[in-house]
Amino acid sequence: MRFIETRGNDGKKPSSVQFSEAILSPSASYGGLYVPQDLPDLDQDFLEKHLSSHYKTLALDFLDRFGIDIEKEVLEAAVNRYDGFDDPQNPVPVVPIEEDCFVSELYHGQTRAFKDMALQPFGYILSKLAQQREENYLIMAATSGDTGPATLETFKNQPNIKVACLYPDGGTSDVQRLQMVTEDAENLKVIGVKGNFDDTQHALKELLASEDFKEELEARGIKLSAANSVNFGRIIFQIIYHIHSYLELVRQKTVQMGKKVYMVVPSGNFGNALGAYYAKKAGLPIEKILIASNINNVLADWINTGIYDISGRTLVLTESPAMDILKSSNIERVMFDKFGAQRTGELMEELNKTNKFQLTSDELASLQEDFAATFSNDEEGEAVIAAYAQKGYIMDPHTATCLKAYKTLREKKIPTILYSTAEWTKFSTTVAKALGHAVTNDVEALRWISEHAKVKVPSMITALFTKPVVHDIIVEKKDIKGEMLNFL
Repeated sequence: MRFIETRGNDGKKPSSVQFSEAILSPSASYGGLYVPQDLPDLDQDFLEKHLSSHYKTLALDFLDRFGIDIEKEVLEAAVNRYDGFDDPQNPVPVVPIEEDCFVSELYHGQTRAFKDMALQPFGYILSKLAQQREENYLIMAATSGDTGPATLETFKNQPNIKVACLYPDGGTSDVQRLQMVTEDAENLKVIGVKGNFDDTQHALKELLASEDFKEELEARGIKLSAANSVNFGRIIFQIIYHIHSYLELVRQKTVQMGKKVYMVVPSGNFGNALGAYYAKKAGLPIEKILIASNINNVLADWINTGIYDISGRTLVLTESPAMDILKSSNIERVMFDKFGAQRTGELMEELNKTNKFQLTSDELASLQEDFAATFSNDEEGEAVIAAYAQKGYIMDPHTATCLKAYKTLREKKIPTILYSTAEWTKFSTTVAKALGHAVTNDVEALRWISEHAKVKVPSMITALFTKPVVHDIIVEKKDIKGEMLNFL
């Protein structure tokens, strides 16, 4: 499998690269991203073959079909990281909350968010590549709350790897912040940034593309990579759980093999949705991917109107902070797949210059063949949390945005999979508020919900509140580069 560039080739980089190169150096020509030249075929034979498979077996066969240049024993060790999840036999439970609505719980890993699904195996592979090549890497991550903890967790104490993690100061939940600032390993650096997630992601992308920064790193014998979903090493593992979730419904005799389902994805940076899109394109029976946003609803506007416009918008901090994003990186990969490199380059250049672009009517129609979208405000999300808590199911505010899409966007009454991207424990004050108990203190909120709703708080969450803070630096955007160089 070769990987090509979303904005075309600049004549300086190779016209195509293998998987290992795409994940070690994820910045493509003209600031673009790497995408696979082809997708493996997820035909009915493949799905039938894995109807009784363990998640790890499914993952290994999928990766084998992708033809990536990573040794089998490395891939096997990488997917063995799923053994550290709550239930090693089923790392992603799919549970019913309505007769035709099921929640794919992606948060049963080490940091209680869906990012563990990709970053646990991906982190192992990247570290192993660095060791094999006897190279040292700086892994950069910008986080809206979940990528950071998962990145730090997978790379801590890994040889040949240093991690610099940027998070927006005040833009994450307390638990998310504590998961980062209490991580105590010499190869980790956590930096709070004055600004929002878009600011931190923009700073990361600028540094990834900066020749001066790369030269300064090379002088120290360090190469540069990224753990955000700009890196296809993340995306490849995010395709797999969509296949698994479909197979779970077949196993539960809710769906007949080959019949279509809806998938509802709460989306900020569009990586999770992109994984579903690639699965659909490869042959997984998906009717449509329904995108759920919060009031930072630029994705819903784009899918409904073809206009991506952030020129007059200010990012609003909400109770679903992982979706507090205006510039979503992975729409670029969808546009490349649909419109090609030249058009994608034009649209992304227009976005960079004017903060907006508009699809043609034909392009919009193509987008809407695969996607529909809506958004919820905080009050709507709280009402959903309260309603399902009464039925005995506790969900986080990101998952709660999915219910509006489930109820309003489906054109057919067929089974629907919602993706739960984080455990309620990461947003306990919001959940407590939704259940009628307003507190500002996470410790009290966790205790009250646990007692009131009879749900357990995982030990890795309760332990956070007694761990010492190791990383207390908060900087202006202009000082990020200097802080990273000091760390190195």
